[in-house]
Amino acid sequence: MPKRLTLACLAVATALSGCGTAPAYRPPVVPAPPAFKEAGPWTTAAPALPVDGSWWTIFADPVLDGLERKVASDNPTLQGALGRYEAAQAYVRQAGAGLLPSFGVRADVTQNRQSDNRPLRGGNQPDVYAADTLSAGIGWEPDLWGGLHARVAASRAEAQASGDDLAAIRLALETALAQRYVELRGLDAQAQMLTDTVSAYAQADALIRRRFAGGIASGIDVARAGALLADARAQLADIAASRALVEHAIASLVGQPASSFTLAPAAGQPAIPALPPALPSTLLQRRPDVVAAERRMFAANQEIGVAHAAFFPSITLGGSGGVQNTALAGLVAAPNTLWSIGPSAILSIFDGGRRRAALAAARARWTETTADYRGRVLTAFQEVEDGLAQLHHFGDEANAQADAVRLAGEAEQLALNRYEKGVVTYLDVATAQASALQARRKALDLQTRRLDACIRLIGATGGGWQRNPIANQ
Repeated sequence: MPKRLTLACLAVATALSGCGTAPAYRPPVVPAPPAFKEAGPWTTAAPALPVDGSWWTIFADPVLDGLERKVASDNPTLQGALGRYEAAQAYVRQAGAGLLPSFGVRADVTQNRQSDNRPLRGGNQPDVYAADTLSAGIGWEPDLWGGLHARVAASRAEAQASGDDLAAIRLALETALAQRYVELRGLDAQAQMLTDTVSAYAQADALIRRRFAGGIASGIDVARAGALLADARAQLADIAASRALVEHAIASLVGQPASSFTLAPAAGQPAIPALPPALPSTLLQRRPDVVAAERRMFAANQEIGVAHAAFFPSITLGGSGGVQNTALAGLVAAPNTLWSIGPSAILSIFDGGRRRAALAAARARWTETTADYRGRVLTAFQEVEDGLAQLHHFGDEANAQADAVRLAGEAEQLALNRYEKGVVTYLDVATAQASALQARRKALDLQTRRLDACIRLIGATGGGWQRNPIANQ
């Protein structure tokens, strides 16, 4: 009879195991337009990006390619995220172990002395006796209410979110490095331009001093020429200081001490890559931070099921058996056999509101993760629209600025020619030179801002404009 009862309990537990208490998963619907409004005819046919996620190769810069590879292998922030991802995977295995039976063995070899005044002690019982036991036990808690399955599902979703966090951190570091790199090359271009300017101003200053010595130029002209030269040298020193800080930042990103890291100056800046004529809004489905937010929302939904299951009895099926004797000799023998088998159940009647509070916390967590998911989707749309708008208007600004550079250069040359002929004062030359220098610096700075906006757009779309998602590693 006990054996049949145990088998019946096991059959019922198996049939009921896995009955879920988590609510149906219904993620919020965030309205998505079919395309981004800032994308328009100003874009052109764009080259395809590598499917392995190495989007930075679109800039065709071998130095940048090498630095990006170092980020993937040496950046400490990325290594920390990888550790968190591996820990999350271990938690999934730990949670899954709760669905399986547990089995263990135990051995005791003890010498014992009982009290002379132990209640109900017989007169012929020895004071000192041995108790040698060898036993094994098995236990299993069937998931009658789905709480264990919900916990496993929540842990798996959290691990997936951790993997997406890893991808998001990798993408953020890659874009940060690319931004610092184009900033560095922009500073190199400005330094080269200012070096040429200092050389030109030095020649002009020497000319003015000769004219002053010959009684042709005034002291005011000498002062103005010297001031322009000194200011250009000051700007060059300021560029050098800014470049040093950017170079140090790049060193930290690639996991190297700033004291032993150097990037040689390079002539020119990377070209602005072409953009596709249209970007579908479904591209945001590849953004790892959005995917991570969705996975955490699913995990929160499953945690509600875990909290619900706590209101039902916890039933455990178990058994144990072994042998026991007063000596090791003859321990394993039929008369020394002992065993125990049968189910056990635990139901909490009063817990001071602990389970209700846990359920309320799980529901609040669902509300939190839902709001976070919606916020991230809206932020993603905003960032893509921002990037497209900046590239559009920066392109128009660059065209106008190119005209400004050309005209300022013409005005500078005309002023110099007229000054040499004695038609205008050196004030006109100084004004024209200052305006030309400002226009050239602004044009170089605008090129850097356009590259930065392009990198931001690639990051905002999750690493490019292909539909293939970034694979979590």
